[in-house]
Amino acid sequence: MTSASLKLGFIGLGIMGAPMALHLVNAGHQLFVNTVGELPASIASSSAKACASAEEVTRNADIVFTMVPDTPDVEAVLFGASGIAAALKAGGGVRKIVVDMSSISPIATKAFAKKINALGADYIDAPVSGGEVGAKAASLTIMCGGDEAVFAKVR
Repeated sequence: MTSASLKLGFIGLGIMGAPMALHLVNAGHQLFVNTVGELPASIASSSAKACASAEEVTRNADIVFTMVPDTPDVEAVLFGASGIAAALKAGGGVRKIVVDMSSISPIATKAFAKKINALGADYIDAPVSGGEVGAKAASLTIMCGGDEAVFAKVR
């Protein structure tokens, strides 16, 4: 999988997620997005494809990033109705990677990773530090946890 061929998903286009997603679009990646509410203008006017649900994002992307506010939000995006897990249950094709960039409970993260792994996908925990300014400037610090080979693919 080369970086030129990456089909990426991004869920959560708030004050940090929107600029992060836009950097991926500007780097030339094919991006599928979903968020609560309206798409930010910067994303709507880009080449990113809006999807109706996290499930649709996951069906289209090989690597799916989540950037949502808190533990219950991550759980809903992963395992709620039309969530990421619904697409993983369908199986088949390329082994998907889920990268959660939200700053959430480490205990919950471990449980989420086990559930995602059980569905045949990989999981990287990747909370960020740097806030909105760092997201806009592409200067966030990302602390990653997960399988080293999976991390290498995402990197």
